[in-house]
Amino acid sequence: MSLVRLNIKGISYSQTQNGAYALILNEVDGDRKLPIVIGAFEAQSIAIALEKEIRPPRPLTHDLFKNFSDRFDITVKQVIIHKLVDGVFYSSLICERDKIEEIIDARTSDAIALALRFQAPIFTYKNILDKAGIYLKVNPEKENEASDNDDVLVEDLIAEEHEQPSAQDVYKSKTLDELNQLLTEAVMNEDYEKAVKIRDEISKR
Repeated sequence: MSLVRLNIKGISYSQTQNGAYALILNEVDGDRKLPIVIGAFEAQSIAIALEKEIRPPRPLTHDLFKNFSDRFDITVKQVIIHKLVDGVFYSSLICERDKIEEIIDARTSDAIALALRFQAPIFTYKNILDKAGIYLKVNPEKENEASDNDDVLVEDLIAEEHEQPSAQDVYKSKTLDELNQLLTEAVMNEDYEKAVKIRDEISKR
Protein backbone atom coordinates (compact mmCIF):
# COMPACT_ATOMS: atom_id res chain seq x y z
CA MET A 1 0.00 0.00 0.00
CA SER A 2 1.29 3.44 -0.92
CA LEU A 3 1.94 6.10 1.69
CA VAL A 4 0.56 9.64 1.43
CA ARG A 5 2.34 12.47 3.22
CA LEU A 6 0.29 14.82 5.39
CA ASN A 7 0.82 18.29 6.82
CA ILE A 8 -0.97 19.91 9.74
CA LYS A 9 -3.54 22.40 8.50
CA GLY A 10 -4.72 23.57 11.90
CA ILE A 11 -6.69 22.87 15.06
CA SER A 12 -10.23 23.93 15.89
CA TYR A 13 -12.50 23.49 18.89
CA SER A 14 -15.01 20.74 18.17
CA GLN A 15 -18.58 21.97 18.52
CA THR A 16 -19.92 18.42 18.33
CA GLN A 17 -17.89 16.94 21.20
CA ASN A 18 -17.53 18.90 24.42
CA GLY A 19 -13.89 19.39 25.43
CA ALA A 20 -12.58 17.92 22.18
CA TYR A 21 -10.71 19.49 19.29
CA ALA A 22 -10.55 18.77 15.60
CA LEU A 23 -7.05 18.34 14.18
CA ILE A 24 -7.03 18.82 10.41
CA LEU A 25 -4.31 17.10 8.40
CA ASN A 26 -3.81 18.13 4.80
CA GLU A 27 -2.75 15.87 1.92
CA VAL A 28 0.55 17.30 0.63
CA ASP A 29 0.01 16.45 -3.04
CA GLY A 30 -3.78 16.80 -3.09
CA ASP A 31 -6.81 18.64 -1.74
CA ARG A 32 -8.18 16.15 0.75
CA LYS A 33 -8.19 16.81 4.49
CA LEU A 34 -8.11 14.20 7.25
CA PRO A 35 -9.99 15.43 10.35
CA ILE A 36 -9.12 13.72 13.65
CA VAL A 37 -10.83 14.40 16.98
CA ILE A 38 -8.30 14.82 19.78
CA GLY A 39 -8.39 15.79 23.46
CA ALA A 40 -7.71 19.20 24.94
CA PHE A 41 -4.29 18.29 26.38
CA GLU A 42 -3.04 16.90 23.07
CA ALA A 43 -4.46 19.89 21.19
CA GLN A 44 -2.61 22.22 23.57
CA SER A 45 0.63 20.28 23.11
CA ILE A 46 0.35 20.35 19.31
CA ALA A 47 -0.51 24.07 19.33
CA ILE A 48 2.56 24.85 21.46
CA ALA A 49 4.79 22.96 19.02
CA LEU A 50 3.29 24.90 16.11
CA GLU A 51 3.65 28.29 17.82
CA LYS A 52 7.41 28.76 17.91
CA GLU A 53 7.28 31.94 20.01
CA ILE A 54 5.38 30.31 22.88
CA ARG A 55 7.71 28.38 25.18
CA PRO A 56 6.41 26.68 28.33
CA PRO A 57 8.34 27.47 31.51
CA ARG A 58 8.36 23.72 32.28
CA PRO A 59 8.42 20.82 29.80
CA LEU A 60 5.10 19.28 28.83
CA THR A 61 4.79 15.49 28.64
CA HIS A 62 5.71 15.41 24.94
CA ASP A 63 8.65 17.76 25.59
CA LEU A 64 9.81 15.39 28.32
CA PHE A 65 9.62 12.47 25.89
CA LYS A 66 11.70 14.48 23.39
CA ASN A 67 14.30 15.38 26.03
CA PHE A 68 14.47 11.77 27.19
CA SER A 69 14.88 10.53 23.61
CA ASP A 70 17.60 13.08 22.86
CA ARG A 71 19.51 12.05 25.97
CA PHE A 72 19.51 8.40 24.86
CA ASP A 73 20.01 9.10 21.14
CA ILE A 74 16.57 7.90 20.09
CA THR A 75 15.09 9.59 17.03
CA VAL A 76 11.53 9.51 15.73
CA LYS A 77 12.05 9.18 11.97
CA GLN A 78 8.40 9.29 10.90
CA VAL A 79 4.82 8.79 12.01
CA ILE A 80 2.42 6.53 10.13
CA ILE A 81 -1.35 6.57 10.65
CA HIS A 82 -1.80 2.95 9.68
CA LYS A 83 -5.31 1.90 10.67
CA LEU A 84 -8.87 3.24 11.04
CA VAL A 85 -11.35 1.17 13.06
CA ASP A 86 -14.80 2.45 14.09
CA GLY A 87 -13.71 6.06 13.62
CA VAL A 88 -10.53 5.63 15.70
CA PHE A 89 -7.16 6.23 14.04
CA TYR A 90 -4.18 4.06 15.02
CA SER A 91 -0.61 5.26 14.55
CA SER A 92 2.97 4.06 14.83
CA LEU A 93 6.19 5.87 15.68
CA ILE A 94 9.08 4.72 13.51
CA CYS A 95 12.07 5.18 15.83
CA GLU A 96 15.78 4.66 15.37
CA ARG A 97 18.68 4.15 17.78
CA ASP A 98 22.19 3.01 16.80
CA LYS A 99 20.86 2.42 13.27
CA ILE A 100 18.32 -0.07 14.62
CA GLU A 101 14.71 0.71 13.72
CA GLU A 102 11.83 0.06 16.10
CA ILE A 103 8.09 0.52 15.64
CA ILE A 104 6.12 1.80 18.65
CA ASP A 105 2.32 1.91 18.86
CA ALA A 106 0.91 5.32 19.79
CA ARG A 107 -2.29 7.30 19.88
CA THR A 108 -2.47 9.48 16.79
CA SER A 109 -2.65 12.72 18.78
CA ASP A 110 0.47 11.79 20.77
CA ALA A 111 2.26 10.63 17.62
CA ILE A 112 1.64 13.95 15.86
CA ALA A 113 2.68 15.99 18.91
CA LEU A 114 5.96 14.07 18.90
CA ALA A 115 6.37 14.30 15.11
CA LEU A 116 6.35 18.09 15.42
CA ARG A 117 9.03 18.05 18.10
CA PHE A 118 11.26 15.69 16.12
CA GLN A 119 10.43 17.44 12.82
CA ALA A 120 9.41 14.03 11.53
CA PRO A 121 7.11 13.59 8.51
CA ILE A 122 3.55 12.32 8.96
CA PHE A 123 2.11 9.70 6.61
CA THR A 124 -1.03 7.65 6.15
CA TYR A 125 -1.97 4.93 3.72
CA LYS A 126 -3.90 5.81 0.58
CA ASN A 127 -6.78 3.50 1.49
CA ILE A 128 -7.27 5.33 4.81
CA LEU A 129 -7.32 8.71 3.07
CA ASP A 130 -9.74 7.31 0.48
CA LYS A 131 -12.01 6.18 3.32
CA ALA A 132 -11.80 9.11 5.74
CA GLY A 133 -10.44 12.02 3.67
CA ILE A 134 -12.83 14.87 2.92
CA TYR A 135 -12.85 18.06 0.88
CA LEU A 136 -13.35 21.22 2.94
CA LYS A 137 -14.45 24.48 1.40
CA VAL A 138 -11.89 27.27 1.69
CA ASN A 139 -12.70 30.96 1.50
CA PRO A 140 -10.66 32.04 -1.61
CA GLU A 141 -9.93 35.53 -0.20
CA LYS A 142 -8.63 34.07 3.04
CA GLU A 143 -6.59 31.48 1.16
CA ASN A 144 -4.89 34.14 -0.97
CA GLU A 145 -3.98 36.14 2.10
CA ALA A 146 -2.35 33.16 3.80
CA SER A 147 1.32 32.61 3.03
CA ASP A 148 1.61 29.40 4.97
CA ASN A 149 -0.79 26.48 5.47
CA ASP A 150 -0.21 26.57 9.23
CA ASP A 151 -1.51 30.14 9.33
CA VAL A 152 -4.89 29.22 7.83
CA LEU A 153 -7.40 29.00 10.66
CA VAL A 154 -9.44 25.84 10.68
CA GLU A 155 -12.48 27.99 11.43
CA ASP A 156 -12.22 29.25 7.85
CA LEU A 157 -12.19 25.69 6.52
CA ILE A 158 -15.16 24.16 8.34
CA ALA A 159 -18.50 25.32 7.03
CA GLU A 160 -20.36 24.96 10.33
CA GLU A 161 -17.94 27.17 12.26
CA HIS A 162 -18.50 30.79 11.30
CA GLU A 163 -18.04 32.56 14.62
CA GLN A 164 -14.81 33.24 16.49
CA PRO A 165 -14.70 32.34 20.20
CA SER A 166 -16.29 35.02 22.36
CA ALA A 167 -13.00 35.46 24.24
CA GLN A 168 -11.47 36.79 21.03
CA ASP A 169 -13.79 39.82 21.17
CA VAL A 170 -12.35 40.72 24.58
CA TYR A 171 -8.81 40.77 23.18
CA LYS A 172 -9.81 43.09 20.32
CA SER A 173 -10.40 45.91 22.79
CA LYS A 174 -6.94 45.54 24.37
CA THR A 175 -3.90 47.58 23.39
CA LEU A 176 -0.80 45.87 22.02
CA ASP A 177 1.05 46.40 25.31
CA GLU A 178 -1.86 44.90 27.25
CA LEU A 179 -1.96 41.90 24.90
CA ASN A 180 1.77 41.28 25.32
CA GLN A 181 1.35 41.44 29.10
CA LEU A 182 -1.58 38.99 28.93
CA LEU A 183 0.46 36.69 26.71
CA THR A 184 3.32 36.64 29.22
CA GLU A 185 0.92 35.91 32.07
CA ALA A 186 -0.82 33.13 30.11
CA VAL A 187 2.48 31.40 29.35
CA MET A 188 3.66 31.72 32.97
CA ASN A 189 0.33 30.24 34.13
CA GLU A 190 0.72 27.48 31.53
CA ASP A 191 -2.63 28.44 29.98
CA TYR A 192 -1.43 27.76 26.46
CA GLU A 193 -4.84 27.68 24.84
CA LYS A 194 -5.37 31.26 26.00
CA ALA A 195 -1.83 32.17 24.93
CA VAL A 196 -2.46 30.97 21.38
CA LYS A 197 -5.63 33.09 21.12
CA ILE A 198 -3.79 36.17 22.38
CA ARG A 199 -0.90 35.50 19.98
CA ASP A 200 -3.41 35.31 17.11
CA GLU A 201 -4.81 38.71 18.07
CA ILE A 202 -1.32 40.21 18.29
CA SER A 203 -0.50 38.82 14.84
CA LYS A 204 -3.52 40.65 13.38
CA ARG A 205 -2.28 44.06 14.59
